[in-house]
Amino acid sequence: MRTMTLGGSTVGATQLALGCAGLGNLYQPVTDEAALATVDAAWDAGVRTFDTAPHYGLGLSERRLGAALSGRPRDTYTVSTKVGRLLMPNPADGAGDDLANGFAVPATHHRVWDFSADGVLRSLEASLDRLGLDRVDMALLHDPDDHAEQALREAYPALERLRAEGVVGAIGVGMNQSALPARFLRETDIDVVLLAGRYTLLDQDGLGEVLPEAAARGRSVVIGGVFNSGLLTAPRPGAAYDYAPAPRPVLDRALRLLTVTERHGVPLRAAALRFPFGHPAVACVLTGARSPEEVRDTVEQLRRPIPDALWDELRAEGLLAPGTPLPRKQGDPQPRG
Repeated sequence: MRTMTLGGSTVGATQLALGCAGLGNLYQPVTDEAALATVDAAWDAGVRTFDTAPHYGLGLSERRLGAALSGRPRDTYTVSTKVGRLLMPNPADGAGDDLANGFAVPATHHRVWDFSADGVLRSLEASLDRLGLDRVDMALLHDPDDHAEQALREAYPALERLRAEGVVGAIGVGMNQSALPARFLRETDIDVVLLAGRYTLLDQDGLGEVLPEAAARGRSVVIGGVFNSGLLTAPRPGAAYDYAPAPRPVLDRALRLLTVTERHGVPLRAAALRFPFGHPAVACVLTGARSPEEVRDTVEQLRRPIPDALWDELRAEGLLAPGTPLPRKQGDPQPRG
């Protein structure tokens, strides 16, 4: 297992991480058995980094991940969870589900935004209980887009204290935008940014601020959403992009990417997985899965050789900007360190 250094903290992490939203019944139900088998498949492939959050299935993802990891030596894996949403019980006779928030689970709880210091402590305590752990390796502020000032003023200092006390190993922020994470890098001592959907073959917004800031400050970036909600796995009309139907110009660009990768005999999803590693600040790529088959396919695609000529043609076709760093063949990442 490779070790990734996050700011002043050293956290063991593999370059491929399993995103566990699917274990929380994202969009559709997953059985307990399938959730366990998915984590087992990731483990067998050498993945040792797992990302979850209270938001994912109203705590179901954390409970399932904790159960799947129980019995494994604690120092052999890395767990990341998030703070910023408290889960508050609904009335016992409450009916309905949580599909409005994307999760096929009973609406036993509702979410309350809370980036106060007390909210951070309560959230993390509840997460540790669901995970069955006494510490997590990474704790991230989850989507503080509309709560930036409170997150900077109250939540971040609370995480900083928890890091000093050893309750968490590394701290950071997880978001779908670049501007606010860049501000956190400039104004705080966070270790890591989880950047979702903003440094992909389709969207390199992260090159503007957050990736240069992270590189300059010796901080790490975990890239999520490399498939942009699935568009880069199978571009076609009606495919999702950022959780909504892809606009025609975005779909057309994805189809042009597909044409180039197919010309080189490379699946588009393989190129999408490999692309972020061209930037020196990127330590890890995070992908979700809801079955062992999806895990094994992701590992296979990440290991697939990609010719340098493919990246050169993407540049020549104007699909990558002239200054975009490219993942040349030397130093290709592998899930197992």
